[in-house]
Amino acid sequence: MRASAQRNISAYANALESGRRKDGSGLSTRTVLHIHRILKQALAVAVQWEMIARNPAANVKPPKAAAKPMQTCDLAQTAELIEAMRGTRLFIPVLLAVLCGLRRGEIAALRWKNIDLTAGQIAVVQSASQAGTVVRYKEPKSGRSRTVALSVTILEELRAHRLRQAQELLRLGTRLSDDTFVCAREDGLPMQPDSLTHDWGRKIATTNLPRIRFHDLRHAHATHMLVSGVHPKVASERLGHSKIGITLDLYSHVLPNMQADADAIVDEALRVALNKQETKG
Repeated sequence: MRASAQRNISAYANALESGRRKDGSGLSTRTVLHIHRILKQALAVAVQWEMIARNPAANVKPPKAAAKPMQTCDLAQTAELIEAMRGTRLFIPVLLAVLCGLRRGEIAALRWKNIDLTAGQIAVVQSASQAGTVVRYKEPKSGRSRTVALSVTILEELRAHRLRQAQELLRLGTRLSDDTFVCAREDGLPMQPDSLTHDWGRKIATTNLPRIRFHDLRHAHATHMLVSGVHPKVASERLGHSKIGITLDLYSHVLPNMQADADAIVDEALRVALNKQETKG
């Protein structure tokens, strides 16, 4: 077993150093990590089928991918972004990402039956994934549905969007129903995840805003919540993370400022209490 594990480690080291077929340069850490995950899963099946006794990749530590600096937009940039997208088919997807924290696939899978405009909430029950031209709908990434409360701002925009969409569909001879996708194309068909990404890239390039990914809008929403004092547990539930630890790890860059603010608040409360004691004395 140790020999097999050592061979795997050597194979990963070789891949990092000279794994490319064309020029003999090294593969990226993320690519080697992907290789490790596939190899580990395949060997796990071999164990299950009793082809081998143990999984030799189970005890191998793959190389760690260097964390990329998280890019987001602040509140001023968010306001500018929203206005830049107004009047385009990206407007509602952007709002759902930057004001609700929905993932790209969750936005593409959202139907009107999932939105309660009276109660002001969204039920995130599905996510769209795309492979080539094939789109399939499955449960959200965390494996469970969640409810996301809607602000007054996005509620108003969703009501206006529903009316515009109903009028647009009528011109095509179709009635809007609960099963209609919230984010649809001109022909009424649902917006595909890849198309959403491509449209975003083209549109953001026409602005003076940072060239962030569409997924970074979700990061912006999380950062805005934490900086505004929203409890990480609440932020975690809103984002659909399976554990609060994921939220804390992803947005650790926000925590130092939060801790400083918390320390200042507690210190001020303590000073007030001490002053009252001195007055009594």
